[in-house]
Amino acid sequence: MLLVIVSGLAVGALYAATALVYNVMFSTSKVLSVTTGHLCMLGGVFGAWLVSDLGVPSVLGLAGAALVGAAFGFLTEIVAIRRVLSRPVEHLWLLTTLAMATMVQQAVGLWWGTEPRPFPRLIPQDFSAGVMDQKYWLPIVTVIVMVLGLEFFYRRTMYGKVFVAMSEDVFAAQARGIATSRVRSLSYVIAGALGAGAGFAAGQLTFAFFAVGHGLTLYGFIALAAGGLGSNVGALVGGLALGLFSTFATYFFGGEYQQTIAVGLLIVVLLLKPEGIFGQRQVRAV
Repeated sequence: MLLVIVSGLAVGALYAATALVYNVMFSTSKVLSVTTGHLCMLGGVFGAWLVSDLGVPSVLGLAGAALVGAAFGFLTEIVAIRRVLSRPVEHLWLLTTLAMATMVQQAVGLWWGTEPRPFPRLIPQDFSAGVMDQKYWLPIVTVIVMVLGLEFFYRRTMYGKVFVAMSEDVFAAQARGIATSRVRSLSYVIAGALGAGAGFAAGQLTFAFFAVGHGLTLYGFIALAAGGLGSNVGALVGGLALGLFSTFATYFFGGEYQQTIAVGLLIVVLLLKPEGIFGQRQVRAV
């Protein structure tokens, strides 16, 4: 049972990291990009390619995977977000980001293959096993570092305060002379690097698999909606709770009930508190 709990926390940490990536992109664009889970997929696949196939050290493999994720995030903002936000029908971003996600998934499948490949051990000298295995604690440590780093970024840096300003009112930020397009692109670059880093850290759990992106996009969104859109603490709590519920469902009832439990959790939370556990109710001034 202890192994089930630790495994659930590790999987939940990956869901929480995906929810955090959602938050970073949403803060400047008000868009929930469907490419979010594919950023994690790219981190896992390219991390495995760099470390296993090319023999690159783990630290450089992480940097390379983050660079790939940042490039894809930047490309997503330019191709799928920027032109859509300039049009009256803004919800078209759902179609454009879905198209981007599908294209990158198929491209990775053609290049990498369609079968899951094992992810290399990142710390070869680590002899721990069981609940102390690195495949469990690496994702947990990664998401904690992400939460603390984002809180420091938003509270202590100038660009972080610009992100917060844009999340509150884009038009007011433009009136104050902020280059909103440039800041939005930066947010997608940061989100891409964070997502790929999370996928790299959790690669031993998910394997290097081209089709893992859609599942992470779904579970990351459920964690975000349950925890509260825009709240990093909510993303962390929602992701860990979802990971535990999903793992317990698999352990007691079988893997076929995992998605049912996840969607059921979302429905219960939204019925009791539509804005999420840590979300804030939006009040429209008239």
